[in-house]
Amino acid sequence: MDMLRTKATETSVPRSPAPRSAAQRCRDIKALIAMVGRKSWSARISALRANVAATARYGKLVAIKHAAEFAAEKCRTGAELTPTEAILADRVAGLVALDARLSDAGKTRLRERLAECLTGENTLVPLLHIHRTGCLHENLGFIVDYTGFDLGTPYDLLIARDGEFAEIACDTLSAEEGRLVHRAAWMRLVDRIDPDLQTWLSAHPGRYLLKMTLPQGLRDAKDGTATLAALHERINTMLAGAKRSDHDEAAVLRLDPLMLAAAQANENGLMTKLRHEFGPEANLAVTGSGKGVLVLAARAGSENEVAVAMRKRLSALAPTRLTGTKPGILAMFIEDTDRLEWGLLRDQLTLEGEARQFLTFPEARVVVAVTCASRLELYGALGPESAMRFRNPSHPAAKTVALAPAILSTS
Repeated sequence: MDMLRTKATETSVPRSPAPRSAAQRCRDIKALIAMVGRKSWSARISALRANVAATARYGKLVAIKHAAEFAAEKCRTGAELTPTEAILADRVAGLVALDARLSDAGKTRLRERLAECLTGENTLVPLLHIHRTGCLHENLGFIVDYTGFDLGTPYDLLIARDGEFAEIACDTLSAEEGRLVHRAAWMRLVDRIDPDLQTWLSAHPGRYLLKMTLPQGLRDAKDGTATLAALHERINTMLAGAKRSDHDEAAVLRLDPLMLAAAQANENGLMTKLRHEFGPEANLAVTGSGKGVLVLAARAGSENEVAVAMRKRLSALAPTRLTGTKPGILAMFIEDTDRLEWGLLRDQLTLEGEARQFLTFPEARVVVAVTCASRLELYGALGPESAMRFRNPSHPAAKTVALAPAILSTS
């Protein structure tokens, strides 16, 4: 650690990467793919494309989840990128600059982490979060060392400014951990039941609303599992029997006429009306056949607790990812949210409330600040004013001037 202290005080100029041209971005993407292995990368992209194409709704979720990989592949092939894809490709290309500054041991750890991120349902987001966090602090005037890679420290970054140091542990939390009805499970359910609903609509033309309350939720269910199969069968049985409702402790189902004004008959108007009626936490889907339309609307038996899930994760991270020898910062990335949900979590101060509650707990005594970000920040969809940071006023370093840019609360 003395080596790091010397290294961090040798210069006061942060090492932010220079702006990357489109040509340089493409070269860096190809260099990253070479690090991964061209055959491994090709197999990964092929597998992701197959998952996207396999089902309509869940496939769209897969495309969103793995947007960074798809943007990098488009860049590699020279295809035209949308503004968001260009930002994502830039983020991925930046990992090459990160690799260049690491020690041999750090390069090995980075490659191991990269391989892990490109396996199964994992994504590049955790790596991009670490690098983005490092770049943000360099832009704030800090010297940043990626000690998690270089030295295998439990925290990811050591930042320094004017002789003061802080540890930063980065973590990625899926919002699904705070939902009773998982979006992925809902999409899989709708995909598997959609053909049956279209068949039923062909025989029963009209406009319908199938409302579902799921007190026990719909969690961690994948296509073909007993949970989805049982709910699928219940819906089919109810419709086949011309029943309007069905209920037990697992689900309450009700089929009603869909009452719409003519101007709201298109899908966009329909979804807007339904979102207003059922609230932001409802899971919605629309299917149709000929002149028949059936809307599915599902809610859990209780409100989502994404912020509560974050607080619990913070409590687990503080004693395991921070050493306590220096002020600690927990940098959270809340994954699997959309603009509406993220806006509500921010504007209703839900995340802030849970973060500040955590900072009163005994395990938070080593934490000087908590930060929160989402894909909207990663994509550059929100400006610098969107930063969410909450300082622990009881930490001894809370008023340290040199650390202020990294720890001062944003609200």
